[in-house]
Amino acid sequence: MSTIAKNQSPESDPRVKVVFDDIRTTRKSDFINNMWHYLAFDPGLLEDTWAEVKAVMATPSALDPLTKEMLYIAVSVTNGCGYCAHSHTAAARAKGMTAEKHADLLRVISLAGKTNQLATALQVPVDPAFDADHRP
Repeated sequence: MSTIAKNQSPESDPRVKVVFDDIRTTRKSDFINNMWHYLAFDPGLLEDTWAEVKAVMATPSALDPLTKEMLYIAVSVTNGCGYCAHSHTAAARAKGMTAEKHADLLRVISLAGKTNQLATALQVPVDPAFDADHRP
């Protein structure tokens, strides 16, 4: 259940239309997912969010697109964002994530969650070798 009503004609706002058109062009698809429809209640927020998503997720960088999507899944799961976990799992599959890679990803997410909780509960001090200020 949403906290705001979905705008039934968001592209009647020219700023929203520009963003939606850019999403279509960037993703080479006519599909505009709900995240963008709901963000369209505020054109400025929509513009800023899309610009950042486009810069990080759709612009070539040191990380390949599949790795970016898999990292997004991990953070989304950790943050409990079902919407993002679903949408980025679909995106990762479209970029070549196999069932085996997905299973490995889930193992890593699970293990990291467990060891993070143990380290937090035990308040394990950081080894000097892991501290950038103390490395040779």
